[in-house]
Amino acid sequence: MPILILAAGASSRMRGADKLLLDVDGVPLLRRQARMAMEVSTDVRIALPPRPHPRYDLVRDLDVQTIEVADASQGMSASLRTLFATLEPEQSHAMVLLGDLPDLSDDDLRAVMSATTQYPDALIWRGATQTGKGGHPMVVAHPLFDEFQTLEGDSGGHSIIANHKGAVHLVPLKGNRARQDLDTPEDWAAWRAGRSTSGAPR
Repeated sequence: MPILILAAGASSRMRGADKLLLDVDGVPLLRRQARMAMEVSTDVRIALPPRPHPRYDLVRDLDVQTIEVADASQGMSASLRTLFATLEPEQSHAMVLLGDLPDLSDDDLRAVMSATTQYPDALIWRGATQTGKGGHPMVVAHPLFDEFQTLEGDSGGHSIIANHKGAVHLVPLKGNRARQDLDTPEDWAAWRAGRSTSGAPR
């Protein structure tokens, strides 16, 4: 199953820093996400901003496809449109993975993938918090690929999810990892402090 990583955003709330270049367990976050995806799939495609950009250097030596999003400034929908346009007609499913969820593990990705066979009547399978709030990763079935290629704005796939809410299956993952994105320096500081308290690597 292809894994589509969204990593073309501008990190606009980081006040000059690039969150995908920041260190997580000794590895830049984007490289960590790419390597995690490679543990699960041999087909990893990463949406990146227009070249030149330092994010390309983080994954240059990895066996992944880097997909340049020419209109990345238009928001997340531009990345989704671009990535879904690369999928071959024979693909039955594709996983969407945000580049900035540092607590996800390869086991989480496998759990959401496995749900596609356990609950085959759904069209969307989403990682969720233990309290039932939908997040990522998210697997999309082929009948919805065209809808993702026509998205507009920066709301990501929320409109598609809403239109097909009866065909969404949630897969609870540990804690808040399905939604734990880090958008500001304060988010990063709080996250690192929490990991330090729990004894996890920072």
